[in-house]
Amino acid sequence: MRLNLTSQIAFNKVPEEFYHPRSAVERSELTRREKIPADIFPKVEEGAQAVVDVIEKAIKQKDSEGRMCVLGLGTGTSLTPIYEEMVKRYESGQLSFHNVIVFNAYEYYPLKPDDKNSCIQQLHSRLLDKVDIAPQNIFSPDSTINQNFVLNYCRQYEERINSCGGIDLMLLGIGRMGNIATNEPGSSVTSTSRLILLDPVAREEMSMSFASQDLVPPCCITMGIATILKARKIFLTAWGEGKADIIQKTVEERISDSIPASFLQTHNDVRFVMDLAAASKLTRIVHPWLVTSCEWNDKLVRSALVWLCQKIKKPILKLTNKDYNENGLSELLALYGSAYNANIKIFNDLQHTITGWPGGKPNADDSNRPERALPYPKRVVVFSPHPDDDVISMGGTIRRLVQQNHDVHVVYETSGNIAVGDEEVTRFMHFINGFNQLFDQNKDEVIKDKYQEIKNFLANKNDGDVDTRDVLTIKGLIRRGEARTACTYNHIPLDHVHFLDLPFYESGRVEKFPMTEKDVDIVRDLLRKIQPHQIYVAGDLADPHGTHRKCTDAVLAAIDLEKHEGAAWLNDCRIWMYRGAWAEWEIENIEMCVPMSPEELRAKRNAILKHQSQMESAPYLGNDERLFWQRAEDRNHATAKLYDSLGLACYEAMEAFVEYKPI
Repeated sequence: MRLNLTSQIAFNKVPEEFYHPRSAVERSELTRREKIPADIFPKVEEGAQAVVDVIEKAIKQKDSEGRMCVLGLGTGTSLTPIYEEMVKRYESGQLSFHNVIVFNAYEYYPLKPDDKNSCIQQLHSRLLDKVDIAPQNIFSPDSTINQNFVLNYCRQYEERINSCGGIDLMLLGIGRMGNIATNEPGSSVTSTSRLILLDPVAREEMSMSFASQDLVPPCCITMGIATILKARKIFLTAWGEGKADIIQKTVEERISDSIPASFLQTHNDVRFVMDLAAASKLTRIVHPWLVTSCEWNDKLVRSALVWLCQKIKKPILKLTNKDYNENGLSELLALYGSAYNANIKIFNDLQHTITGWPGGKPNADDSNRPERALPYPKRVVVFSPHPDDDVISMGGTIRRLVQQNHDVHVVYETSGNIAVGDEEVTRFMHFINGFNQLFDQNKDEVIKDKYQEIKNFLANKNDGDVDTRDVLTIKGLIRRGEARTACTYNHIPLDHVHFLDLPFYESGRVEKFPMTEKDVDIVRDLLRKIQPHQIYVAGDLADPHGTHRKCTDAVLAAIDLEKHEGAAWLNDCRIWMYRGAWAEWEIENIEMCVPMSPEELRAKRNAILKHQSQMESAPYLGNDERLFWQRAEDRNHATAKLYDSLGLACYEAMEAFVEYKPI
């Protein structure tokens, strides 16, 4: 069973020579805008193996010389695949850590002794407890030390590193603000180990290790930039499109203290290891025509022309031969014969993505439409990772599908219970207790006992405590009620509203259980029952909490199993991916775009507002101050504005989709 198919989604097929150049000359040409060497791999596993190959070689070389190998290690999630590969090689007898010294790169401050959320505890659980490293060879900043002594302690930590001969190899991730270790924007290139105040973005990234962002300690003791730069070799790792923007700035732009990772441009042995998604904003990947000759396909041509329109602020049909020649696109003139021919081709391609019939228009020529006319009406399944993602991401399209008489099912994959605040539970418990008092003379003993039990639990709940199963159940029930109300508003019958409560989600914490075959089987059973003609799934592969990716992996795995068993219903089914409130599809990838009128956008907002627990009091709004309905509207407005700026029809708002074709 393939449980990670989202990692193989490639919207623009990147020629292998762009990320694996065939010669040193070719690499020099492609990477001429890159100031830090970047190794790009199509899969995370391949990148992790490449890093561990170097680590293994360094450890064995030191061992043959009778010396210790000193590693500086971070604890970011991007390092997990590397630690898994290191453990795998130890367990196979390929690699030993008996001659390894480890220095933890940073630690939260303050923390209680042996706090399970500490960085060193994470290092132990992911790597150190699983290999043969001696306990006396593990060093980490002390998160319990009195604040008055922190400065002197940090000096001692530096001295200890030096006394071990310095760090041979430093292994770090990169934060969304360009922080390495926890050196925040503004950190000096001369900074050494010190106590640093965490900014809100860093705290939000670290919330995966805690019950909520509010519980993340305010400070960290971190190795400084100068400390990191003293390491003989440095690896930075990043996976997924969520890091693409900061990687491009770090690798291709000037050194700046606003992006601490950019200081690594001064190091003589540093490598950035990433997958294709993380590398997607590097020039050789996103704008290859600026650094080399290209093998042009329709998507690359569309990408180039949209980029040119945005750069010189012209609509597509006004681009001239001069515009092409002056901006590195003369190859397209040779390919198409003139700017006009290229312009009209891409204009028509984009025009054909726009449709007011997302389920297909019956009795119409569908040769230039994104969806088939037949069958009509279609059975449609909309998968929603949380009980609100459906209306946030494609609320306008859902209403359009219902209005056009398609048989629409909405499937909520997780309970969404951890995203409900305790005050919501209190409010509903007051209601049901009051209901019992008013209409049953307070006779229902179950309600009375459960009310008191939950009231006592919440009153004595400490920061970081996991909710009881009963509290989590109530929170899930709250979200079910909101989802049903939104579906009713959109005229979807309640027997077409499904709640899967996938087991991987039910950890009670931000960090979920691994997704397993059990999750896939639940999804597969539903698909077999409905046998849809259309499936909509979340394409938010940069989802900050990872739930959307796991949910989509479960759906794609179920489809994959059905495909290999030759399920007949799949022959007449198309799969469309939407995005949520964080980002929109790049226009070169959009294959269907559904316009909305002002009235339809208002109706979408109303559906989102039915999810009251996810308004101002929601625990996981993230670092975006806007509410979800505001984010969604801004995104939909921006898509419409982009189409308008390219010279196409001007709409109030638009929802965009990309087709997924089973691999």
